[in-house]
Amino acid sequence: MKQILSLNKDWSFCKKGEFSVVDLPHTWNAEDGQNRRDYYRGKCTYSRILPDCAGNVILEINGANTKCEVYINGHLVKTHDNGYAMFRAELTPFLHGGGDCLEITVDNSPDELLYPQTADFTFYGGLYRDVNLLTDVPDTRFALLDKSRCGIFITPKADGTVFIKPNTEGSTAGMTAEYTILDRNGRETAKTVCPASARAVKLTVENYIPWDGTYDAYLYTLRARLLNENGELTDEVNENFGFRDCRFDPEMGFFLNGRHIKIRGVSRHQDRLGLGNALTEKEHKEDIALIKEVGANSVRLAHYQHSEVFYRECDKEGLLVWAEIPVISRFSRKKQPQAKRMLEELIKQNYNHPCIFCWSVENEISILPSPATEKGIAELNDIAHRLDPTRPTAAAQVAFADMLSGLNRIPDLLGYNHYFGWYVQTRQEINRWLDDFHMVNPAIKLCLSEYGAEGVTTLHSSDPVQGDYTEEYQALLHETYLEAINARDWLWGSYVWNMFDFGSANRSEGGMTGRNNKGLVTFDRQTKKDAFYLYKAYWSTEPFVHITGERFVQRKMGECEIKIYSNLPEITLSVNGEEFTQSGDMIFRFPVRLQEGENTLIASANGIRHEITVTGAREDDPAYRLRGEQTSFVQNWFEASDEIDEKRLSLNDDLGTLMNNREIQQIIKNQFGKELKLPNILSKLPVKPAADLLSRSKKGKQLTHLANQYLQSIEKD
Repeated sequence: MKQILSLNKDWSFCKKGEFSVVDLPHTWNAEDGQNRRDYYRGKCTYSRILPDCAGNVILEINGANTKCEVYINGHLVKTHDNGYAMFRAELTPFLHGGGDCLEITVDNSPDELLYPQTADFTFYGGLYRDVNLLTDVPDTRFALLDKSRCGIFITPKADGTVFIKPNTEGSTAGMTAEYTILDRNGRETAKTVCPASARAVKLTVENYIPWDGTYDAYLYTLRARLLNENGELTDEVNENFGFRDCRFDPEMGFFLNGRHIKIRGVSRHQDRLGLGNALTEKEHKEDIALIKEVGANSVRLAHYQHSEVFYRECDKEGLLVWAEIPVISRFSRKKQPQAKRMLEELIKQNYNHPCIFCWSVENEISILPSPATEKGIAELNDIAHRLDPTRPTAAAQVAFADMLSGLNRIPDLLGYNHYFGWYVQTRQEINRWLDDFHMVNPAIKLCLSEYGAEGVTTLHSSDPVQGDYTEEYQALLHETYLEAINARDWLWGSYVWNMFDFGSANRSEGGMTGRNNKGLVTFDRQTKKDAFYLYKAYWSTEPFVHITGERFVQRKMGECEIKIYSNLPEITLSVNGEEFTQSGDMIFRFPVRLQEGENTLIASANGIRHEITVTGAREDDPAYRLRGEQTSFVQNWFEASDEIDEKRLSLNDDLGTLMNNREIQQIIKNQFGKELKLPNILSKLPVKPAADLLSRSKKGKQLTHLANQYLQSIEKD
């Protein structure tokens, strides 16, 4: 029988000629990938001596970002170019029988043939998931080298039928296969024995219990065994699965096992402060616990294949999963072969997880549109349907993609990423857009796949405004979106961007470098922002009370509002011993007077309480506001004004002035990895092709306005 041996310990690691000893999971960008735009992107090497192994030997690498080469004793064994999927390599023919040297090179350099390259997250390099050695692997086995995890694909049906598609490697002559379904208590519910060569097996579970999401994530186990001609066990696989039926309706929303529920989702990136993407099972489970605490019933795993540990925990906890590949921002025909491989690996390795309800084939792919985009995305959509006819496909469109875009009609499910109230217009605009889209596209099954605002826990305001990066404005925006989402049953779900702050090396805003601060929880998972408790009030059944502004310590004294989030119907607020009681629904607003100096605030209900202390002063602490170079272009970028400051860029400037501006060139370099200079003759032309082009568009005024708002954030050289 095959054995699994961890190879996580004691690797010799070489980066730019410098050696160290590291354990896995490991990334070389744990620090610079979270605080520097020029974080190291290149090739590094991991090496070690293999232990003596018996029988056939297969190497399993669960995550190596981005390009990977495997060498044994100097011989190239395997290459792989998907930084987010598991892959295996047959080592047996290359081993000497002792003292064999394993060397793995990993390279996260920019590469025009690979996704992702242009995106709002850090492309950490390294062997950042577990590496295992499979030893004593039998000659005939359930497949280990077919891009799947176990060589078995399980398709449960609503009538209790279970279709099993096994894939074996090696000769099955004279062998039999035994398939047994066990309930969660290990009791046998169905069994069959057939020739090991059978490629289609059917079993039936009478009176099955469904996998019912967070209500009851009931899992069955398929035990698959290969037996030789003497009846001896040679290989065994145990794989969890669940019976569940997901249905989407463009007018009525989402149904799980025939029951209508609203998908209450959060999005998740896999990195963490100080660790990068090199997480252990402990960190993955901590993330699951926080997602469960906020009351979410679904998670969008952005923007790539996540760890097998996380999918497995979502199965157990009943979290519905939106799974996707990193075909993102800019479509490239050159990258299409890799995109197809990534999709195949995602589906084959995760097919049996009941938590996964859709396969997403792109995210914001029209940021940098290409004439080949629609055809390329349609190809991926067809591949997903071919590999898994049982699940719908999905896609997340960037906000400015036209409502009638052909891309919207490719997937079965559609999401839109909208940031009204942060990047554009006001937060109330989401209501108008949703209604307009549904009126124009009544047959499209729509969700909000992203929305949110930055909330920095050190920034606060008694009068929060769009673009100030305060915790208070972040919560205010989410209040508006929650109301809009809950008012529309036809909107099958939504996904907060993001559950956790995450690394984005190209960013420098909100007083921070290398980070996207849109999380409900901080990057280190230590602080739950006010917006976290807003969602907990709407989504969770765990009784609680939370006074907002816990970190907003110094406030202007006098008349003010104290806001409380709770899922209890009546709250009592004590302010310096004076009590006020209010009935309400999720959000409670108390008008109070803060005295100069220390003020004690206690919110209580049903024996649950939350206490904070704030200091009344003449003004809010000025340290709570961004100043000077710390401020972001967000405030100026989308400020609703048509006035032009001639000291700043606008569409009134000629092409040469725009393209030769240092900040514009830096933005271009960040996105494309190089500067793009105009030929001298073009840079001297006194024409305004951008303004002229936009004026001919049906949305010319709107586009000109938005472009000018962005350009007006940049001072002329």
